[in-house]
Amino acid sequence: MIFAILLYSLLMALVFSSYSLISKKIGNKLGVIYFISSWIVFEKFNLIWDFSWPSLILGNVFSESHHLIQWYEYTGSFGGTLWVLIVNLCFYKAYSNYIIKKKNDKKIFSISLLTISIPIIISLFIYNNQTVNKDSINISIIQPNIDPYNEKYGRTNFDILKEFKQTTNNEIFNNTIIFTPETYFSESPGYLISNFFETPFYQDLNSYLKSKNSQVISGIQFYKIYNSKLTKTNSSNYIRDSIWLDVYNSSFINSNLKQVYHKSKLVVGVENLPYKKILKPILGNLLLDFGGTIMSRATQKNRTVFTTNNNNKIAPIICYEAMYGEYLNEYVRNGAQFLAIITNDGWWSNSPGHKQLLSYSKLRAIESRRDIARTANTGISAVINKRGDILKTIDYNKSGVINSSIHLSNEITFYVKYGDYIYRIGLFFFLIVVLFYFTKKK
Repeated sequence: MIFAILLYSLLMALVFSSYSLISKKIGNKLGVIYFISSWIVFEKFNLIWDFSWPSLILGNVFSESHHLIQWYEYTGSFGGTLWVLIVNLCFYKAYSNYIIKKKNDKKIFSISLLTISIPIIISLFIYNNQTVNKDSINISIIQPNIDPYNEKYGRTNFDILKEFKQTTNNEIFNNTIIFTPETYFSESPGYLISNFFETPFYQDLNSYLKSKNSQVISGIQFYKIYNSKLTKTNSSNYIRDSIWLDVYNSSFINSNLKQVYHKSKLVVGVENLPYKKILKPILGNLLLDFGGTIMSRATQKNRTVFTTNNNNKIAPIICYEAMYGEYLNEYVRNGAQFLAIITNDGWWSNSPGHKQLLSYSKLRAIESRRDIARTANTGISAVINKRGDILKTIDYNKSGVINSSIHLSNEITFYVKYGDYIYRIGLFFFLIVVLFYFTKKK
């Protein structure tokens, strides 16, 4: 916490300090352009470097007022950041004119009001004119409510499978897609990834679900062994005697195809050690030890979309990945018809963390215009429609099941197609102003 506060206070201060420095030389008008563009560039940098905390994006703050930002399907959360910056600058201009210059400028005040009201009016119009897609499938969401600190990782996968069968031993789980949380099958270190689909565990699970004409998308752990420094990866963990291990936080679906996805946006300090080559010799496992794990996780480059036996396509999003808008676009471009978020928010205990992650899911629904099925270990599991409305939930620290239908969509929104184009425009102006600053004489 202390590290994050100090680091991001410094980075945000650099934006303001550099704006002050640059505007003194090139004037306030170009300085304002620099301020807006540099803030957006800073936010994008925050999303892509190893110390990423995506909750600091200004555009995310509207997740609890999602009916006001339906135009995120065109801009993504960077549209919200741009909105915040423009509104604040307009009102600051009106305030400074009135207080400092003693000038009652009704024009700038009116413009300030319009910068707030016009996007809201547009959003409400979009919100009220969204249509429901006709195609849908039945789903079931399981929230087991297992304490991740004391209970979750002390059981075998066959124990969990037995519990799973007891929970789903009902006709309502027939002919459906069942979703269970991140690392639901939590026995450590998991299964060797190369032969998982031949294991007795998978054969037992698959046989049971076939009898119900159902499928499951679930969290699980995998590993891969390397016996040489030449073959190991940068994410590998040294075990002993020239043995290295890649550990994966993954999901799988039982289907006619062998489909697995590995979580690839990892929680800083808990699942990965940022800039491992540099910090590992200095810190050892210091940053990893507080999070319930002792090994950094491996990832994959591309976003896998699961295909069901009925040829429906589902995005298997794992926990922290739901915080990244453009990152999720790749699932949709790869054909995902709805989003499935599997998570273990029990790490947060009863703090705002699990509420925040649920709230941000609404932004992803709007950006992609996809329904969301969200399953959490201890809550909050939910069904969210493409407008960002939460339709059904299971509260935190409760066990339960949601049976619902999810609407399918093949729509590609402007934001899914073009991604964070606001950042790219901002980067262009940022570079232009910086070059102008260094070439301009005093």
